[in-house]
Amino acid sequence: MLAQILALAIFIALFAIGAVRGVQIGILMLVGAAGTGLMLTDMTVDDIIAEFPLSIMILLAGVTYFFAIAQENGTVDKIIDWALEKVGSSAVLLPAVFFVITACIAAMGAPLAGLVMMPVGMQVARKYGVDYALMGLAICFAIGAGGFAPTSLYGIVTYSTAHDAGIDLSPFLLFGIAVGVYLIMLVFAYFMYGRKLFSRKSVVAHAATAHAAGNGSVNSGSTLNEADGFDTSGSNDGYRISRGSASAASVAFGEDDEDEALFDSSNSSASDSSGPFSFVQILTVAFMVGLIGTVVVLAAIGKDPDIGLLCFLFGAILALVDPKTAKAALPKIDWSTVLLVGGIITFVGVLQTMGAVDLLGEGAKAIGSPLVSALVLCMVGGLVSAFASTTGILAALVPLALPLIAAGGVPGWALIAALGVCSAVVDVSPFSTLGATVVATAPGEDKPRLTRILVKFGMSMVVIGPVVLVGGLVVPAMFF
Repeated sequence: MLAQILALAIFIALFAIGAVRGVQIGILMLVGAAGTGLMLTDMTVDDIIAEFPLSIMILLAGVTYFFAIAQENGTVDKIIDWALEKVGSSAVLLPAVFFVITACIAAMGAPLAGLVMMPVGMQVARKYGVDYALMGLAICFAIGAGGFAPTSLYGIVTYSTAHDAGIDLSPFLLFGIAVGVYLIMLVFAYFMYGRKLFSRKSVVAHAATAHAAGNGSVNSGSTLNEADGFDTSGSNDGYRISRGSASAASVAFGEDDEDEALFDSSNSSASDSSGPFSFVQILTVAFMVGLIGTVVVLAAIGKDPDIGLLCFLFGAILALVDPKTAKAALPKIDWSTVLLVGGIITFVGVLQTMGAVDLLGEGAKAIGSPLVSALVLCMVGGLVSAFASTTGILAALVPLALPLIAAGGVPGWALIAALGVCSAVVDVSPFSTLGATVVATAPGEDKPRLTRILVKFGMSMVVIGPVVLVGGLVVPAMFF
């Protein structure tokens, strides 16, 4: 037992040290797995390396490569601009519209790519008098919802780890649960911060005031004109968003070891927000639709689609059509996340081999109630994720939940889904990337208020998320 406890202590210590020092946790975990396996067990180097999840590596690399090409050739920006151009001038719908657009972007491999919409959303909120808290939360919720898509990072890590452990968790069910939870949160955010938007008179009055003010202040004390990417001509019904607004910023694909987004102030070299879709962009959109359609059809007939290989296939075709763009997309393959997830899962494999995970299962049994154990596990996941990498938490806690599932009484698919969503709903906290970006992109005078709102919202989710998901998902699943 001493060896198992020591191994668990090393695992926790490496995670904490990496988070505090800003060191790539995956690398620390790989070294720690090797040292722990060689010194505390009779495992060989080959045995330890065999624990590295090659299937997840191919999946992550393929998905991020394909969607990096889509970003690099301007398809992503073009889709954003096209969608924004179709938006009407009703301010009450804007947060919902940004939710849909951002969720689609977040579903393209890397959730944090959806952060490209944050500066755009804050500018639109300023112009239309939308509460910054509502717009920021809507975009954060969208990133979480899209992140659990079968083609995106949170979903990939969660359902792949579950499948490797023999738990039948449908990626589409996981996605549906996440979308449902975030839609409920969006409705609550509307109720808290968007009630004034339902008054048509107030919206029209704000638009008229903004138009009359010209270069005067609008809500935040800042102005928006043609230079901001908006068409300031219009009627009392508001303003129409013009093309070009989506290129306010671009975000590199992936999530580093500290769960921070990497902003690139320059636009993609191939991105052009004006004019029709080019041939390459049309082909890219066709492949996106084809990817989703293939996955849905194969899943419907009982096959297990390899999304990673499909993405590499579509990426290879695009590379042949446009080699220059494909070459520029290569550095955007999310190797950082591959290392992060691979290192953690390798260490967890060593822990499983030496019986340390079973020891945790015995501890869970000692609590007495499987539901209480599930609730505690989800709370721990949420609390740690509020300050650390969501992807890293998912990779670590999903395997550690297996003993509780094996002990019986708790449906595996329900617990894993609840644990995954609980680890993500806290990301609106300003201590995490999403919440920090909300505060960073808001006007200076509104930052203190936004910080207070996001702290309360994010920290409350540490408790509310597990209570709702365990009570609303795990408990019903126990009886059906």
